[in-house]
Amino acid sequence: MSARDFVEGEAVLDDEENENEEEQEEDYDGEVHEGAGTMNHYNDSSEEEEEDDDDEEAARAIREGFIVDEDEEIEERAERRREKRKRRREEREREDEHLDEEDLELIGELNPAFQSAAATESKFKRLKRGHKDHRQASQGIDDIFNSDEDEEAAGDYGRPSHRRPMHDEMKDFIEEDVFTDDELEREREDLEIARPAKRGVTGLGATDAAGLDENALEDMRAAFGDGNEYLFALEMEEQEEEQEEDQEKHLDLKDVFEPSQLAERMLTEEDNQIRLLDEPERHQLARKPYRNLVLTEEQFREEAAWIANLMLLKKRIEPELREPFQRSVAKVLEFLVTDDWEVPFIFQHRKDYMIHATKVPVAGAPADGDTSQYTIKAEKLLNMTDLWDIFDHDLKFRALVEKRNTIQKTYDNLQSLFNVNDSVVQDMLSTAVTMEELQDVQDYVHFQYASQLRDINLMNGEANGDTHRRKATGRSFFERVRNGKAYGLVRAFGITADAFAQNALKEGRRQYTEDPAERPEEMADSFIDNDFSNASHVLKAAKALFAEEIVMSPKMRKVIRQAYYMNGAVDCFRTEKGLRRIDEQHPYYEFKYLRNQQLSDIARQPELYLRMLKAEEEGLVEVKVRFENFDHFRQRLYPDIESDNYSEIADAWNRTRREVLDMALGKLERLINRSVKENIRQECENHVAKECREAFSQRLDQAPYKPKGMVLGTVPRVLAMSTGTGIVGRDPIHWAYVEEDGRVLENGKFVDLSIGDRDRSIPDGKDVEALIELLERRRPDVIGVSGMSPETRKLYKLLTELVEKKDLRGATYTDERDEEISDPLEVVIVNDEVARLYQHSERAKKDHPSFGPLTHYCVALAKYLQSPLKEYASLGRDIVSIQFKRGQQLVAQELLLKQLETALVDMVNLVGVDINEAVTDPATANLLPYVCGLGPRKAAHLLKIVNMNGGVVNNRVELLGVNAQYPAMGVKVWNNCASFLFIDFENADPDADPLDNTRVHPEDYDIARKMAADALELDEEDIKAETDENGPGAIVRKLFRDEAQDRVNDLILEEYAEQLEKNLNQRKRATLETIRAELQQPYEELRKQFALLSTDDVFTMLTGETSDTLAEGMVVPISIKRITDDHIDGKLDCGVDVLVPESELTDRYDIPVRALYSLHQTLPAKVLFLNKKNFLCNVSLREEQVSRPTPRPRDHMRGEWDDRQEAKDREMLQEKTQSGGRVMRVIKHPLFRPFNSTQAEEFLGSQSRGDVVIRPSSKGPDHLAVTWKVADGIFQHIDVLELDKENEFSVGRTLKVGGRYTYSDLDDLIFNHVKAMAKKVDEMMLHEKYQEGSKDATYSWLNTYTKANPRRSAYAFCIDPKHPGYFQLCFKAGENAQLHSWPVKVIPQGYELQRNPYPDMRALCNGFKLLFTNMQAGKR
Repeated sequence: MSARDFVEGEAVLDDEENENEEEQEEDYDGEVHEGAGTMNHYNDSSEEEEEDDDDEEAARAIREGFIVDEDEEIEERAERRREKRKRRREEREREDEHLDEEDLELIGELNPAFQSAAATESKFKRLKRGHKDHRQASQGIDDIFNSDEDEEAAGDYGRPSHRRPMHDEMKDFIEEDVFTDDELEREREDLEIARPAKRGVTGLGATDAAGLDENALEDMRAAFGDGNEYLFALEMEEQEEEQEEDQEKHLDLKDVFEPSQLAERMLTEEDNQIRLLDEPERHQLARKPYRNLVLTEEQFREEAAWIANLMLLKKRIEPELREPFQRSVAKVLEFLVTDDWEVPFIFQHRKDYMIHATKVPVAGAPADGDTSQYTIKAEKLLNMTDLWDIFDHDLKFRALVEKRNTIQKTYDNLQSLFNVNDSVVQDMLSTAVTMEELQDVQDYVHFQYASQLRDINLMNGEANGDTHRRKATGRSFFERVRNGKAYGLVRAFGITADAFAQNALKEGRRQYTEDPAERPEEMADSFIDNDFSNASHVLKAAKALFAEEIVMSPKMRKVIRQAYYMNGAVDCFRTEKGLRRIDEQHPYYEFKYLRNQQLSDIARQPELYLRMLKAEEEGLVEVKVRFENFDHFRQRLYPDIESDNYSEIADAWNRTRREVLDMALGKLERLINRSVKENIRQECENHVAKECREAFSQRLDQAPYKPKGMVLGTVPRVLAMSTGTGIVGRDPIHWAYVEEDGRVLENGKFVDLSIGDRDRSIPDGKDVEALIELLERRRPDVIGVSGMSPETRKLYKLLTELVEKKDLRGATYTDERDEEISDPLEVVIVNDEVARLYQHSERAKKDHPSFGPLTHYCVALAKYLQSPLKEYASLGRDIVSIQFKRGQQLVAQELLLKQLETALVDMVNLVGVDINEAVTDPATANLLPYVCGLGPRKAAHLLKIVNMNGGVVNNRVELLGVNAQYPAMGVKVWNNCASFLFIDFENADPDADPLDNTRVHPEDYDIARKMAADALELDEEDIKAETDENGPGAIVRKLFRDEAQDRVNDLILEEYAEQLEKNLNQRKRATLETIRAELQQPYEELRKQFALLSTDDVFTMLTGETSDTLAEGMVVPISIKRITDDHIDGKLDCGVDVLVPESELTDRYDIPVRALYSLHQTLPAKVLFLNKKNFLCNVSLREEQVSRPTPRPRDHMRGEWDDRQEAKDREMLQEKTQSGGRVMRVIKHPLFRPFNSTQAEEFLGSQSRGDVVIRPSSKGPDHLAVTWKVADGIFQHIDVLELDKENEFSVGRTLKVGGRYTYSDLDDLIFNHVKAMAKKVDEMMLHEKYQEGSKDATYSWLNTYTKANPRRSAYAFCIDPKHPGYFQLCFKAGENAQLHSWPVKVIPQGYELQRNPYPDMRALCNGFKLLFTNMQAGKR
């Protein structure tokens, strides 16, 4: 095996090293050949030792080498095809040659004179074959990983030449690019011998050499031919081989791409089925697990009632509206399930079924039955969110029915095979309304009939041909009791578990308990058997079984669960780890001592509970859900199991029954506790996800920024500007101008936009004139500004002042008096949450390859002003990266994505999509997946078909294939999406139907045309004449042409609605209102006006700080920027300016301020006042203030906070601090922070990889600690020993790390130690062998790779989060080899593996392979 196979170009050895290595290999070859000789003999014995197998497997793994690249695998496949063809030709040649030899031998026997010539020729042919065989048996550099070829050649193992000697696998472990002279000579010989003759070319050279003239040649050709007579057969053979190769080349997508890649691009077979099936895509995906489940009529009615009851628990509805509400839910369910209509369609076109309308007599009107004396009172029963809830509940009910069917099938088998008849199962199975209750029934069945179910499984196994029977398992303890004599004592308790549960539920008649005639201990004597040898054992067993029967009773579990939810309370207890970690400034402090939180309180603060569980995961607190007054509840249950008799025997039995109940309740409490805690978490997650949905809906519900004088919905022309994180006046201001159609027409940079002062002869900045020229030339409607720092506020002020002083104005418009006017140009700060995601995205690079990130950012700001909806829709799954609500990151991402998607679906269908614009504009096309009935697959298919049909849709029915070459969708999907895809009437065909430009559904076109005709007061003859001449859309076109849309307001829609309901049984009152609105203004903008950011929103956007993270009274670190005698200027980490007034500088007035503080020093300060509008805060540096931060206000009722524990912990911490107290060191260095290790990690958490904090050490005044960020969530703490110190507070002149590294000062240590290691970490994480994720994930990857490539070995690096500064080198030498890992330490000079240093990754990889080879050689 060659070095290239294993190292893949990583080792570069100079000539001297190559010579040394060759010498070593020659010595090593001599040692190994002797031992390897046994491997050259084929051993067919089946008694070969496992050890030899392992050695062979390891040798083959080493031989095959570690990972190769994908492009090499492609080359290998091509090489395999060439080798196959080559082998087929060689086999044919061998057969021909073999026949030739036989013929020659035969001739030789008849004529000995021929023997010598035949022998010579045969010898030459064997020589030729020998070369070919040698080339086939020994794999070269390029095909060393060809596992297919190895498998095909398996039959040749008997030949000694097939197996390589041991020295081959060791010799080439490290890459050699230099071949010896002997190897090159052999290579040339092989090529010479194997060079084929060209087909169809006569051997003219041979005839010339023979000295034949032209006539002789002609005679020879006439007698023997020219050698081309059989060329046709050779060509046919060549064609067949090419056809075979073409067949091999005909690959499916799954042969080229990984399944994960196909799934990501939605190109799997399943995706194609979804794409082509005539059913809404979202319905298909959601109902995929239940596709084979068909509900009966009875189950459908049950589902409607089940959903209505669930929703009524959370909705406040008047009692008289409950029945209409249930009918409305049933109807919506019918639309969803039976008709396959999506939520937006139902909300838009079946609105009447979600409204309860009643006629109310007008006050004072005579009761003569005249309908004009009544008014309609309408009550809205369901909103859009309710419809989505019904959709989700439908899926949950299907899961419920599926589980119920499974249990029913099991019970039916028990009935048919064992004549089981259990009323508990029959009653509870039909009444169970939650998955928990069904699980209770299933647990009961498996407990009660365990042996029967085991027999059924055995019978099923035998019926399916599973002859391999498992070893019989022993009976469980409870089965032995149930099948033994001891069960008689269980029955003697006088009441069954089910009867007791019925008493506890207070259902039906009370079940009375009967007492036996003997005491429990005496009766137990009569039930002694082989399993239980004495009375106490019998009694103990009977009590255990009876308690277990109570625990397994579905009714009893229902009792406990209901009581738990009624009396549940949540307590939070800090752990030892949380005692120190959670200080008063920690976000978890608000629940560190929280107690007695009722479940109703948790429901009001779902995010708080999720944060408590997160803190529990981190080991900082313990969250306990408990049953309040559980002892009182137990006392109430005793009478339900006890007998009413009065005697010593009855008392003895009642005592025993109470003991059994206590045992059962203990188990039940633990069992229900776990499920209750998990259910609360799920409810809280759902609640937070819905809150995020509401917040997202509000952001979506804003129209484009409205230019002055234009109607709502008009898209503005925008100039967007930003400095990013730069400083105004020093760094360039990037800008982009975007036209209303979304095209970026210009972009550039301004540097100096400062405004001059004529009075003081100060000129304007050099770029002011260029900006004014741009504004006058392009006439934008608005200037959008944003950025990533408070400097953006300064840019906003600068531009506002510039507009005011230079009287810059926007585009002109016509006012109410038909006069052209213009307003001052408006400058707005834009929400940049989408722009931040866009600027570095692949989509941005694809849209505008030549733009820089900040220009991309400006483009996204402009497009956000033009259409927030399109910008949010373009994010796809990245939408979850935007923060909508506190605690959002604690919700499962799929759940959150699903909720956010429903908000997008609602808004996209409210606004509608211009289908022709979607064909040409990618931003509009991003909206299509959210259109009712469509999804990402169907949307892409729709665009593809429209382009195939010519790229333009003239009317909605074309999508069905009417007057088009290809249909884009089926009828069901078309019905769902038709009204939400519109064709712009102004730009469409003159004969197009104007109703295709409205929200009116094609099913209601006839109603709309009738209303238009009535508004125009046309009779039937006029209508017929108009439609015959100009088509069915003529009436509505005439309405628009005559500008008579307002006439539809005169129509009495009540009469229309009554006629439709009477004649067609259709409720259309709300639909008629929609038609009237659409006839007046097609697709009117229904979103709210563009929302400008509030002061708090701007502050949070530019600083990242919220009221929870930065508020008055908090202690925060500040960096000093300027020191004067009467004040200090500084900055917070978030960029907010800081002012320390003279009165708050210090408590020590005897020391000058400049002696106390230095520039760039970081120190804690208490916030006294925060001005969010101007990004300024006043702070205090006085020790008295800093040591007493204002505690956060706690909104707790009495008894909900453990003040005693809090005070006790505070005293304990103070004692520890005093006992180990020391003076806090302050070092004048910009990276110094007065932090402990936890605070340092929290501070570096948001910083970049490699960032550093220098801090005091807990080891004493002669030590410092350096904490640096290795990776996200991983921090290394370095202990620095200070030597040669001037005094206790100064930094040592010599700094030592780990006893190995010495530095002269802190800067030297940071640069040459920490930064050097950070570079090595970067080098490791950018290396091709590095794997993101944990060690387990890397092991999984190695298993997957070696399973796919069984003859190859693989290795990879991953980070070790438990040991900061270390990586793990994980490797596996073949499919059946064990997984191993070696630690790799990062050091300033490189890496350390097995105590060997390596300067870089190439050396590390080669060093590992040498170590691994030596290890394998040592084993042998």
